[in-house]
Amino acid sequence: MQQYLQAVFKQFLVFGLPILLSVIVAFELGYFSMATKPSNHNLNVFKKPLALFSQSPPTGFYRDGYCRVGPEDKGNHAIAGVLSKEFLDFSASRGNNLSSIGLEPGCKWCLCTARWKEAMEAAKGKDDPVVPRVFLHATDESALSNGVTMDSLKNFAAEPEAAGGGGSLEKNAPITPGAKGGMAKETH
Repeated sequence: MQQYLQAVFKQFLVFGLPILLSVIVAFELGYFSMATKPSNHNLNVFKKPLALFSQSPPTGFYRDGYCRVGPEDKGNHAIAGVLSKEFLDFSASRGNNLSSIGLEPGCKWCLCTARWKEAMEAAKGKDDPVVPRVFLHATDESALSNGVTMDSLKNFAAEPEAAGGGGSLEKNAPITPGAKGGMAKETH
């Protein structure tokens, strides 16, 4: 029996272990997504296909650049926002230090709906930098069913979206503060 187990173990080392290690490396490199639905099935707050938000840094619950939400995302990372120093400090004061993972003011990041709403409620006005500016075309529609209204999203919409509904997202309009991650683009 002992010889049999040794033979099985040796076979595992020769054949099974390399396969197991290859699968682990493939997951780590992002060749397999944990997503349960493709990104092109999510809609934005305008009921149109969700726009790609940022691949540098890779954002979204699924780290695919989209602020899409699936059943695994219990935090509802639906809001496409540009981080400010004030928001980073606010989030850290609530126990989520985003700076510790390398995020800085100007980064585009898919935010938890509840945290964005907390910042909005703590704001001292529409221009308070504690509230990240929002890209509506890259914000998942699920934000609207998680306590955030379309009016509040529009109040804190990033230019040029606030005025034109995102039509000029394809252009290289500046983002304040900073422009890390490139512009959001429609995906059709």
